[in-house]
Amino acid sequence: MKYVSLLTLALFSCLSTAQIQYAPTAEKPSVPSPKQALGFTVGEWHARHDQIQHYFSQLADKSPRMQLETIGYSHEKRPLLQLVISAPENVQRLDEIRQQHIRAARGGVKPAADAPVIIWLGYSIHGNEPSGANASLLLAHYLAASDDPKVINWLKNAVILVQPSLNPDGNDRFALWANMHKGATAVADRQHREHNEPWPNGRPNHYWFDLNRDWLLLQHPESQARITQYQKWLPNIVGDYHEMGTDSTFFFQPGIPSRNSPFTPERNFELTKTLATYHAAALDQTNKLYYTQESFDDFYVGKGSTYPDVQGSVGILFEQASSRGHLQESINGNLSFPDTIQNQFTASLSMIDGAVEQRKALLDYQHQFYKDAKQQAKDDKISGYILTEPADKTRMAALLDTLKRHQIKVYPLAKDWKNSGEKYPADTSYYVPLEQAQYKFIKAAFSTETLFNDNTFYDVSAWTLPYAYNIQFKPVKSQPSENVLAKQWQKASPEPLALASGAYAYGFNWHDQQAPLLLHALLAEGLQVRVAMNDISTQTAQGKVDLAKGAMLIPAGLQQGEWFAKLQQVQKQFDLPVYAITTGLTSKGSDLGSRNLLPVTLPKVLLIAGPGISSTEAGEAWYNIERLGGISPSIVEPQRFSAIDLNRYSHIVLPDGSYTQWSDADVTKLKAWVQQGGVLWGHKRAAMWLAERNIIKTETWTAAEMYSLITAENLSYADQEQLAGKQRLAGAIYQAELDLSHPLAFGFTRKELPVFKNSVLLLKPSEQHFVNVALYSASPQLAGFTATEYIPRISQSAALIAHNYGKGKVIAMTDNPVFRGYFFGSSRLLINALYLGHSIDASAK
Repeated sequence: MKYVSLLTLALFSCLSTAQIQYAPTAEKPSVPSPKQALGFTVGEWHARHDQIQHYFSQLADKSPRMQLETIGYSHEKRPLLQLVISAPENVQRLDEIRQQHIRAARGGVKPAADAPVIIWLGYSIHGNEPSGANASLLLAHYLAASDDPKVINWLKNAVILVQPSLNPDGNDRFALWANMHKGATAVADRQHREHNEPWPNGRPNHYWFDLNRDWLLLQHPESQARITQYQKWLPNIVGDYHEMGTDSTFFFQPGIPSRNSPFTPERNFELTKTLATYHAAALDQTNKLYYTQESFDDFYVGKGSTYPDVQGSVGILFEQASSRGHLQESINGNLSFPDTIQNQFTASLSMIDGAVEQRKALLDYQHQFYKDAKQQAKDDKISGYILTEPADKTRMAALLDTLKRHQIKVYPLAKDWKNSGEKYPADTSYYVPLEQAQYKFIKAAFSTETLFNDNTFYDVSAWTLPYAYNIQFKPVKSQPSENVLAKQWQKASPEPLALASGAYAYGFNWHDQQAPLLLHALLAEGLQVRVAMNDISTQTAQGKVDLAKGAMLIPAGLQQGEWFAKLQQVQKQFDLPVYAITTGLTSKGSDLGSRNLLPVTLPKVLLIAGPGISSTEAGEAWYNIERLGGISPSIVEPQRFSAIDLNRYSHIVLPDGSYTQWSDADVTKLKAWVQQGGVLWGHKRAAMWLAERNIIKTETWTAAEMYSLITAENLSYADQEQLAGKQRLAGAIYQAELDLSHPLAFGFTRKELPVFKNSVLLLKPSEQHFVNVALYSASPQLAGFTATEYIPRISQSAALIAHNYGKGKVIAMTDNPVFRGYFFGSSRLLINALYLGHSIDASAK
């Protein structure tokens, strides 16, 4: 076994000195160094994303070993970069190599003896973990400039995909902060402002999401671009470069052995251990401290080091102690930014070295992975899954699109199909066969497991995609016949629907995910809209149409100006049927002039977000209020609450966080605003705070009361982590039951609703009629781990409560309805609160 030489590592050895210098062992005058391009030595300043792009562009122009691609754009429109590095002769035939690689992996053809290994190196998906992104500058230069025989061999036998900054928006937020506080002499004092970023800090993306949790969920353009390239190349090995606490050292996988994904083959763990010897050897040569098999698990398939493991690749997590700036004191001495870069650079070289030396083993493993998957699919007790959603084609399409991005094939039913006594209607039902290349990934994405070998989780224990989208799904043993299945699902382009003029009124149902967006567009154009509080049947030119409670009506008699032209223009933007109603007299339900058709107004939303509030959950609320409701909320820090004019807003949203910072005067101000007619929403800790302040009229079960349900007797000191893991509700999916007649449940067609629970906080059901909007079902656990002692208590609890408060309304939920942006089902509860909250009429007295 050949390790990275001391000579190779020497190019970085001087970076920890006061005068930072960079001198590679072998240099081509035609290839610019980072210092020549940027004007500073790597590690002297935190590189912005545009500087990384500038340098990579110069390298790609000068070096025949490199090809730079823009694979997408972030929310803030920064380019997402991928630098492809290989021997010049390989770069000339990259697409041929890629296609041969995919055929060998998934097509059943054995890898060629000279096939290059595909290496993916992804850096700094958390923006304030910048050592990886900055190390990519040195790695790219070294691979472009070095004529070391070892490097030449690497390039000949590998295609290296470098994604230097997986979160460019967060990277630049942090780079600006660190650079603006850099003094003439670096300050190591950890109380120094440089080391204490303001809320929400540089970790998340533009909407404050953790992109390293989005590999499965694909809710953001950064993730979608990344997975497109991943599935295009199907790398053999993935390096996932992060940072951790300043007092740590350096971690690389394997992680905790008992906390691996059950969908990862044992051979993967063996290869991980083999590759670990390369990292250890490289770090040993420079006497760097490191550790393995602690701290981190490999369980949730939606993060960067585990997603590859269910794709026939080997994902390796690297965690470097963070300087969180240019220099910071730690228990291991002062930690400099160049020191952190050095370790990431070293681990990048050892990753390439190990992958090339283990090239045949990695190629054979991936080939065997997919070969085994075919046989495992044939041996499985089920043939696949049936998905059904009769009312919301947009929500179904969103799930199918996510599956397609992961290369999962789905087939619509062309004819009605019966299986085990159940009928699955055509056009609204879809079949996901297990006998396809992504067998392992399908099993992981659809998993409903509740029992695990180790109940301590670094992240969530459940992520079931159909539950998140509130799509009915069922495993089936037999496969629909070929004449029942249509061609593989493809995302359709909507065709504008013609809208007849001269109608008495126009209306559309509230079921579809696009309905709130259509409503927002109409209200923004000044149209008058009414919501039906009960089911109605009405007459159109095409015959009778049923409109369910929550349907939106646009009566012609209430409109002014060129309203119909506006209606036509707005309606063309949405793939949603709008019915031209010919009469105000209905054959069922309220006539169109009834008081049961209530006015709907454009919401003016205030979102509380700032220090003390969970930035992740505030970001999730912000993103989904915009994306699913069409509303860009005003965002105000809780510290400014006392100074703002609340009369500007119709709704206030309180995401998870601590509101104890608000004074009694602030609480009085909030109560007065609600009493005057405002709609107040709070979830998780915000819901508990509303109960403590007697704004939501219910009692609670606190975390301490829940923890007391678990017996903690005769425990040894070593049992601390096990007890904490049992007490924590890391993330499981539960079933709530809706009151479908309630305005907050309008648009739902089934009372059963999956919700995501990652908190032990609970609301007790109200004893008053009409206040409990959703209760947990008698057997609520759908997927993921929860201590058995908690389940009876959860089944006795309320998931959503709403009632009058003076002229206003208050709504509380102990779960996050918009968890990670992909819980499209429960997200409708929040959107309904914005558009229909004023229609609630339930007394808490």
